[in-house]
Amino acid sequence: MTLHAGPALRGERAAVLAILALLTLAGWAWLSYHDWAMRHMEMVAMAMPSAAAWNVGDLLLVFAMWAVMMAAMMVPAATPVIMLYARISSARNPRTRALLCSAAFLAGYLVAWTGFSVLATLLQWGLHALALTTPLMTATPVLGALLLVAAGIYQWSPLKLACLAQCRAPLGFLMNRWRPGASGAAVMGAAHGAYCIGCCWMLMLLMFVLGMMNLYWTVALALIVLLEKTAAHGDTIGRAAGTLFVLWGGLLLLLLQSAGS
Repeated sequence: MTLHAGPALRGERAAVLAILALLTLAGWAWLSYHDWAMRHMEMVAMAMPSAAAWNVGDLLLVFAMWAVMMAAMMVPAATPVIMLYARISSARNPRTRALLCSAAFLAGYLVAWTGFSVLATLLQWGLHALALTTPLMTATPVLGALLLVAAGIYQWSPLKLACLAQCRAPLGFLMNRWRPGASGAAVMGAAHGAYCIGCCWMLMLLMFVLGMMNLYWTVALALIVLLEKTAAHGDTIGRAAGTLFVLWGGLLLLLLQSAGS
């Protein structure tokens, strides 16, 4: 099987890359604006969930925040596998529309993360109802420290490492799970998204530690995800990050205990 392509197929792959780049830029632009708006609320009005009991509008707002944030953070890490899919799809069948099938793969991937966003929204609703989050959507200090420790431990867990291995070997994933056509591409994208969720779900819950609208924290976590999946020693980077999270969370717990005694 050759992965060479003519001008038309190269043009379609360039279009796929452009779509991924535009989607990523749009997501990060939205996050950047909300970070700025949070720090300039005296100048602009910003939609925020209620400090009281949430209604349907609050739930939809928080869900939108999670969905956009997940797309902005995860699409860059998924770009290598989507581009590889486009190349292999064209090589297997030159008549395949690489743009259409790649879009279907991306759609399946985002559907998986949208499902995660629904669960994260429901979790945040529950934490809000239990008064375990602040009006700025950060966790209480004890909960934040426990989340850091839990996320750090998960970085070393067999499940995490197994899912990360799938994400770090996109060629093997595609060969083992190949399905033809746009519908098959969507199924493959959803399956890859499921592995990514298994790899990164605890990292995503760390958004509660410093806040969903903290742009620097969002960038830091997105960078960890990207390096884990694409860097030469990404698995080592992930474990090192896990160690730092455990130390950070443990130190916070010690400081909280000292302050309370």
